[in-house]
Amino acid sequence: MPLPIYMDHNATTPVDPRVKEAMEPFLAAQFGNPSSVSHAYGWQAQIAVRKAREQVAALVGCEPHDVYWTSGATESNNLAILGLVRFFKGERPHIITQATEHKAVLEVSEAAAELFGAEVTVLPVDNDGVIRLEDLERAITPRTVLVSIMSANNEIGALQPVREIAEICRARKIVFHTDAAQSLGKCGVTLKDTSIDMLSLSGHKIYGPKGVGALIVSPKNRDFELKPIQFGGDQEKKLRPGTLNMPGIVGLGMACEVIRTAMGDECERLCRFQGQIIAEVVGRFGSAVKLNGPRDHRLCNNISFSFRGLNPDDMILDLAGVAFSSGSACNSANPKPSHVLKAIGLDDQLAAATVRLGLGRFTTPAEVRTVTDKLLKMLEKTLGKGVHP
Repeated sequence: MPLPIYMDHNATTPVDPRVKEAMEPFLAAQFGNPSSVSHAYGWQAQIAVRKAREQVAALVGCEPHDVYWTSGATESNNLAILGLVRFFKGERPHIITQATEHKAVLEVSEAAAELFGAEVTVLPVDNDGVIRLEDLERAITPRTVLVSIMSANNEIGALQPVREIAEICRARKIVFHTDAAQSLGKCGVTLKDTSIDMLSLSGHKIYGPKGVGALIVSPKNRDFELKPIQFGGDQEKKLRPGTLNMPGIVGLGMACEVIRTAMGDECERLCRFQGQIIAEVVGRFGSAVKLNGPRDHRLCNNISFSFRGLNPDDMILDLAGVAFSSGSACNSANPKPSHVLKAIGLDDQLAAATVRLGLGRFTTPAEVRTVTDKLLKMLEKTLGKGVHP
């Protein structure tokens, strides 16, 4: 049975062959533990870890010692938020985030309130899923210690004004954290040219392996020290215990190196594919199709359509042969409408009749043509030959 056309790169990406090749020695012959300092197996591993830190740092725009290995962006978000709140807990710390954030930030913020007495403010977003800077400025109090706003939304592709948020935080001496799992390698935002203090990333979103990520900690806005939230070892400068995932770390490093050299051409190509699909579908069926998120200022590989009057079950049948999602992969078993789609004002029918397409490095023009034709044929069946926009 042939596999469907993969259009879900915002959920996960295939491992790039160059990444796989870099990882293979560390799955067998080079099995040393980098914490073993008395023999060559450990030294070999230490060299590989150092190189991977340098590769990640070169892409993100930080120093290698700013890179802390984790199991992925979810753990990085936990460490950034809970670790900071632990540091400031005597001040009844105040956290600001926003309504379309990934649950790896929203639920962690709730945990910070429950465990450490933090106060949490969740900012609303506009109909494109973007926060208003004036809302952020109004929400800041003397006890605000952290603003955590994602760089790009995983469901609707909306890009947040990260640079401006960072400047507001810098002026107020507030720590700014961003979940960059979706934006890394697509938006060109780095710590070198912004006032971001902490950044979370994940290997499997950038053609690296699953189960590995990093938290970048490079304080610019306020002096702070993250407190550990896991215990049992001195690895990662006593902040994150546990034997390092050597194959994963090497793979993440190589994934970052590949992106750094290919990012410009890759984003330009994906933008062309994205524009083609949006232009044909919206141009043909106009107001019957809602493009979720901004038309232009969005992730180069993300498209989210909601269709008025379409039955979600019929939609799945009509798009057989295409691997897509209706929202976050983390919520696929949850029958409730996406919190992101509800936050931008969609009713339950539109939220349920949503298609998220995630283009990727290995997407071909022929696949784009096939998927576009399937979308148009599906809409023709329900809406007729087309309407004027």
